[in-house]
Parts: sequence; structure tokens; C-alpha cells
Amino acid sequence: MKELTFTEAIGRALQEEMRRDESVYLLGEDLRFFGAGMGSVRGLWEEFGDDRVMDSPISEAAILGTSVGAAAMGMRPVAEISFCDLFTVCFDQLYNQAAKLRYMSGGKQSVPLTVLTSAGGPIGGAAQHSQSLEALCVHCPGLKVVFPSMPHDAYGLLKSSIRDNNPVVFFGHKLLYMVPDIKGPVPDEEFLIPLGKADVKREGKDVTVIAYGFMVYKALAAAEKLSQEGIEVEVVDPRTLSPLDTGTLANSVKKTHKAVVVHEAPKTGGFGAELVAVLTEESFDYLDAPILRVAAPDTPIPFSPPMEQFYFPNEDRIVEGVKKVLGG
Repeated sequence: MKELTFTEAIGRALQEEMRRDESVYLLGEDLRFFGAGMGSVRGLWEEFGDDRVMDSPISEAAILGTSVGAAAMGMRPVAEISFCDLFTVCFDQLYNQAAKLRYMSGGKQSVPLTVLTSAGGPIGGAAQHSQSLEALCVHCPGLKVVFPSMPHDAYGLLKSSIRDNNPVVFFGHKLLYMVPDIKGPVPDEEFLIPLGKADVKREGKDVTVIAYGFMVYKALAAAEKLSQEGIEVEVVDPRTLSPLDTGTLANSVKKTHKAVVVHEAPKTGGFGAELVAVLTEESFDYLDAPILRVAAPDTPIPFSPPMEQFYFPNEDRIVEGVKKVLGG
């Protein structure tokens, strides 16, 4: 059992999958010498060479377009799109090609493509490099969407994503890539985590907080604060947004009878709205209060550091949301 950073866990998973299966290769910008935008593929070019770690032009459309074609022909590409904000450049390739080919071919055409990308802030990236666009991907049938929080989860879920015969968009939060002090235990032996299985990060009895990505850490910090006041919060991490483990989420709410949903994206139309709808459908008779969302405001993300800090949800806002749900 080793303590790994999020970046190290991603790198180890990629290395092992490339060693296991010669059809797995990487394509993206600045992979060879910089290890991609988040550094997650650093060192892989030295082992696998130009044929399997390929630097692309600065064209997200080219990266994803060629990867869709290669996947359709039997390869298992990992397309590295450094910032999910740049999905807007290659949405046709993602939405209308990768996500649709298997359905339109009656299941005869697989597209085993993994899109490795990053989301979130605050990193000083301003409005065009700090967004969380996971809800757009979840809204597209045919795409699987993964958004882990812990290095352990990132390792096991990325290996499952690469082996999946469907296109998977794998989000990693930028701060998890960038902050070296955030580490977690990862077993030395290989393991996989199936897509569509949530995880209870902290047991509690008074209220359920559902969060993913970096917001899991904020939720756990809020839960620790609240425990000092005698409020026991259960923190549940979906890990995979599509397919979604509705059973684990609903069972937690049936136990606590109250829920708060947390995410970084703007509140309107964010993935939290889907979580509220699902929990209402699955657990309505068990709810003792309306489900509350803690999310970012419906504005572009500011560059100003004080405004940026105000923009993103934090543990204090989660504490406030929990107390509101509890009637405090």
C-alpha cells in the first residue's frame, strides 16, 4: 500500500494499461516533454515512444476526431483534452460521433475511447479555463462520465474506463492534479473499480451530503466541523455520474431523511439538479425536508482572486446548507 497523489495514480493506471494492451495509446498536446497539461502522463513517452505517446497539433477537434476513428477500428485511444472548457471546440466529435456510433450501428460498432480531461478551480484560470462541464456530458446518451475524488478511485476507475467498450469522459479536478499534499493509499496490487458504483466516504445519521471531485474534500471538512456540534453527516461520492448508482444514494437518504447536494458548476442546470430529481423519485417518502443544492452562481468564473474564492463553494457554505436543511 503506497500513498500516491492523484496525478501519480492516474499515471500508474495509464502505464499498466499500456503495458497490458498494445492497442492503448495516448494522443494530446505536450505529452512527451510536459506530461500533458496536468502532468499525468509524464514519463510515459520515455517507455512507450512516439508510436504510443503522440503529441498532436493544438487542435482538440483533431485529437478527438482521430481518436474516434481509431477506436472504431479497434484501438483503445486515450485522448487527452487538458481543460474540459475546450470540449466546446470538439463537441461534434464527442456528441455526434463518439456517443452515437454504437447505437446507430445497432451495437455492431464499439468505440472504446477514453477522454482524459480536467475541470474546476480555483486556479486563476478565469472564465475559459476553470469550468466544470460534466453536466453537458451526462446529458448525452452514449457517453459514460467518471469524476473521482480520491487517488484510489482514480486508479481503479481509469483502468475500468480504458477497458470499457464505450466512450468514457474521465474528469479529474485541477486542484487534485496540482496540489502534491493531497495523497491517498493505493494498493500495490492491481484492482479495478466498476463504473456506476458510488462510495460512502463518511458514515453519518443526520443528513446526507452528496459531492464529487474536489467538493468531496470540502464536504468531509464540513462534516468534521459539524461533528463538533453533534451533527453527524454522511458523505457519499457518486464517483461515476453516468451510469449513476442511484441505489447507494437513495439508501443513504432513506437512512438520514435529509440531503444536501454539492458541486462546483453553476447551479442552474448543473448535475446537482439531476441528483435532486433522482432522490425525489427514489426517496420522496423518506424525506423530512426539501433537498438543498450548494453550487456556484450563474455567472462566468472571475479572474480576480477574491472574487474567484467567493465564486466556488466551500465548507462554510456546506455547513450553512446542512444547518438549513436540519432547520437550524
